[in-house]
Amino acid sequence: MRKILPAARKTELMKQRPERIIDTDFKSALRYLQSDELSLSPSLLFALSDLNRQEMQQFAAIWQTLAAAKRARLTQALAELAEERIEADFSRIFRYLLDDEDADVRANAIHGLWEEDDIALAAQLIGALRSDPAARVRAAAAEGLGHFLLLAETKRAPAALGDEIETALLAVIRSNDDALVRRRAIESIAYLGNETVRDIIASAYASDDASMRATAVFAMGRNADPYWKRIAAQELYSPDPQLRFEAARAVGELEFQAVVPRLIELVEDADRDVSNAALTSLGQIGGKEARRALVAVIQGADEVAAEIAQDALDELEFANGSAMLLVDIGLESEEEALLAQELDQDDADENDDDADLPRDLLDDGGLRPRKR
Repeated sequence: MRKILPAARKTELMKQRPERIIDTDFKSALRYLQSDELSLSPSLLFALSDLNRQEMQQFAAIWQTLAAAKRARLTQALAELAEERIEADFSRIFRYLLDDEDADVRANAIHGLWEEDDIALAAQLIGALRSDPAARVRAAAAEGLGHFLLLAETKRAPAALGDEIETALLAVIRSNDDALVRRRAIESIAYLGNETVRDIIASAYASDDASMRATAVFAMGRNADPYWKRIAAQELYSPDPQLRFEAARAVGELEFQAVVPRLIELVEDADRDVSNAALTSLGQIGGKEARRALVAVIQGADEVAAEIAQDALDELEFANGSAMLLVDIGLESEEEALLAQELDQDDADENDDDADLPRDLLDDGGLRPRKR
C-alpha cells in the first residue's frame, strides 16, 4: 500500500510541530559514510543538505568507493529525510545519483526529487522511462513524470512538455512493459481529464489483477472527475484492504460528502493503512460529522491515530480558513464569504443526494464507464 503523504501541508504542519535536528559538520558526515556503522543517523545525513560544488566533488569521490547495497540504503534514507524535513535539500545529490550504476540508487534518487520543478529533470525522466534497463527505475520515472504533467496542466510548465509526457506515458501503457511500470504510468496520466484517460482508468479497473484495480481506484481520485465517485464509494466495502485503502484515499480527493459515514466506520478498520487513509480523507471532505469524528480520535488513546487525525483536522481548518482570506484582504464581507461557503456545500450535498450507497452503484458491474 502506498504511504499517505501530507505533501501539500508539510510546511504548515512542521511549523506547528517542529523537531530539532542537531547540526553536524560536513566532514563528519563524510566520515560517517565511510564507516561500518549499520544504523543511519538523521542528524549526520542532514549535514549533506544543500551542498555546494566543492562539497559535491568531495561527496562524489567518497560515494564511488561505497558498496552498492550501502549506496541504496543511504539514498533511500536521504529520500525519506527530505520528505520528512522541509529544510533538507539533497537535490544536488539526487541529480548526481540519477546516473548511478545501481538501479536501486537511481530509483531512490528519482523519488527524492519528487518536488523538483526543473524542466530539464522532466527530460531526464522521459529518457529513463523509455530506456532504463531496470523496471523499478522506469516505474519511478513514470511516477515522477506525473508531477510535471500536473505542472503543464496547471500552466506552470510548457504545454509542449505536457504533450511529450503524455505521449511517453501512453506508449508505456499500451506496451507490454512490466506491470508496475504500466501502473505508475496510469496513475500519472490520470491528471489529464480526457476521454482517452477515462477509458484507460476503466480498462485498468476491469483487470483481473488486484494491484491493477487498486491503481485504477487511485487514478480515479487523482483524476478528480465526479464521474468516479460511485465506483470509489463501492470499493470502500471491498474485502481487499488494498482496494479499501485506495478507495478511502480516492473519495477524499473527490470530496465525496455522502461517504463520510462509511469513512468514519473505516477509522476502526483492522488494517492500519485503511484507517489512516479514512482519517486523512475526512479532513479533505470536511463537514460537521467529519470534524466530530476527527476530534474524537484526537482525544482517544491511540497516539498514532491521534496524530494523523490532528493533521487531517489541520487540513480541514486550513481549507475553511481560506474562504475567510477574502475577508482579511477586503475583497468580501464576512457574510458574503460564509454565504459562498454555504452555497458550495449545498451544491455538493445536492449532487450527492442521489448516491445510493453502498450497493447497486454501477452499471454493468462498474467495469466500463458510461460515455457522456
